[in-house]
Amino acid sequence: MKIKIVVVAALFLAAPAATTAADLYGDIPDSSHAWSVHDMNRPKPSRVIPAATCAGAPSDAVVLFDGTKESFEKNWCDSKGNPSKWSYSDEGYFFSKPGWSNGGNVYTRAKFGDCQLHIEYRHDPKRLYDNKGPQMRGNSGVFLMGNYEVQVLESYYTSREDCSVDNYTDGQAGSVYAENPPLVNPARKPGEWQVYDIIFHQPVWEGGKLLHPGSITVFFNGVLVQDHWEMEGLTTHCRRRALAPHETALPMFLQDHGCVVQFRNVWYRPIPSRWANTTCSKMSAKESDVMELRRATAAKLFAKIADPKAVSASNLKALAEVVSYANEGAYKVAFTECLNAYRAKKGNKREVDSVNKTLNVLVRCGVISKGDLIK
Repeated sequence: MKIKIVVVAALFLAAPAATTAADLYGDIPDSSHAWSVHDMNRPKPSRVIPAATCAGAPSDAVVLFDGTKESFEKNWCDSKGNPSKWSYSDEGYFFSKPGWSNGGNVYTRAKFGDCQLHIEYRHDPKRLYDNKGPQMRGNSGVFLMGNYEVQVLESYYTSREDCSVDNYTDGQAGSVYAENPPLVNPARKPGEWQVYDIIFHQPVWEGGKLLHPGSITVFFNGVLVQDHWEMEGLTTHCRRRALAPHETALPMFLQDHGCVVQFRNVWYRPIPSRWANTTCSKMSAKESDVMELRRATAAKLFAKIADPKAVSASNLKALAEVVSYANEGAYKVAFTECLNAYRAKKGNKREVDSVNKTLNVLVRCGVISKGDLIK
């Protein structure tokens, strides 16, 4: 038994060392990427606790309605910030009143932009036909930033053959209203809860110039119905309306279209604009921001080296990592001196192979030449 343990331990000790922060591995930083590929120094994402059930919200969500009257009164208002005229039900939902403009649109007190939004709605089948016409069956809408509508409508019945009325497709449930119909129609029957999960990125402007039109992705009852649709304009009716600059954080509102529609379980998660990433993105990187972060990372790594002038394989690899971020000034001098001194000293073959593995990354990325490898 003791012999087996010794053998296993020996095999374990003989195994190649795992890649560490000082072992270059992937392509190094460049003008639009402050981090190397598979960079161990890159910050880890913050932890979010997912909801225990489908009805819950993740730990970083901003809950706009949790089923209580207090939540409704706290988070929702009319267009002027006064208490909303919409009604609350003890069954855990709030709803619009019948008849045109009896309640007006209901607004979030919170202002936000790019987000992941979850919202559930339901049509009362007894009230669907209070009004006539194709757009008067449970009509409402989710107006992101008050400008971009994902349509809410009873769309389970969509044709005259279904004993209902026909409707234009860019105005049915799951559509980006007046722009793009849903890819498919996964609507449940009236009286059943419908679920929207929306990923929204607002248009991005710079100095009055449109950089990106923004996009909407919609899952309707778990089915993808809008696949990164890029907005063509502000929400409109009948006539197209061009995109225009607006504030980067605005309230969302739910539309009062004269129909009774119930809403519950509303929450959102703010998400960063992809254009906010100026340090590691082909799309939006700013070279000055990239270089500033690269230099800051190089400084932190250099400060961790106890004696930069010590000649050793570990120091050489650590310095190689430093110059992969900033091959300049004191970093370049320290690396060059250590490389030349190590070349003269040179360790055993296994150690040299390990050093060359790191140096080869710098060769591949043009920091040093192939002739700089240890022979």
